[in-house]
Amino acid sequence: MAQNLYGPGVRIGNWNEDVYLEEMQLSMTEDGYVHYGDKVMLVNPDDPDTEADVFLGGDLSLCMTPDEIQSHLRDELEVPCGLSAVQAKTPIGRNTFIILSVHGDATGQVLTYGQDFCLGITGGFDNKMLYLSSDHRTLLKSSKRSWLQEVYLTDEVSHMNCWQAAIPDPQLRLEYEGFPIPANAKILINHCHTNRGLAAHRHLFLSTYFGKEAEVVAHTYLDSHRVEKPRNHWMLVTGNPRDASSTMLDLPKPPAEDTRAMEQAMGLDTQ
Repeated sequence: MAQNLYGPGVRIGNWNEDVYLEEMQLSMTEDGYVHYGDKVMLVNPDDPDTEADVFLGGDLSLCMTPDEIQSHLRDELEVPCGLSAVQAKTPIGRNTFIILSVHGDATGQVLTYGQDFCLGITGGFDNKMLYLSSDHRTLLKSSKRSWLQEVYLTDEVSHMNCWQAAIPDPQLRLEYEGFPIPANAKILINHCHTNRGLAAHRHLFLSTYFGKEAEVVAHTYLDSHRVEKPRNHWMLVTGNPRDASSTMLDLPKPPAEDTRAMEQAMGLDTQ
């Protein structure tokens, strides 16, 4: 008589893909700010004035991107692990990050501009924590498409994991130092050790385990006025209190914003 040889601990098929794509629940903010310990998505917001040669439009979320071959060969997350940006509005294992303190446990405390923090991710696994990291570019270590400073995930805790947030307007940057960071608002995320900004390359794609996705690097892009370009803009997106499976990006915009956008499109905006 045939026996069932597959117990509850046996992993079958693309089990790891199921883990990476498992839906997660983001933290919900009660005071409008982000805190240490919050689970958030890092989103590069869509910009209508972005150059026309973009590969991916819309809001892009930062995602862990494991090597396809290693994902099939190993039962745990590879280290180091790559990153990419993809159109994903649903919080899942590969795009849900945790805001961590670099100076002991600060869970629940408000994160402020200019304050060091780490961004960790489990990828849907229970026994692993990887940290968003970067280091200076070398001949042997750089991003795959642009050859700029790469960003990656590692399980090693060091100063390479430290990041800071800044307000996009350079004229207000010093004034806002030490102020709480609002959730779901545009910010800059800068690597402390190299002073490079996290950036999404919408025009450069990577062939990943999940398909074609945009490259992510650590590089600061400035316009003619020395202001960071939209590819350096990010949002720490929190959960939607009305629907646990969605984010604040899913909420409809206030009517005033929709009217303003329509007026601008018709050339009627007087402001």
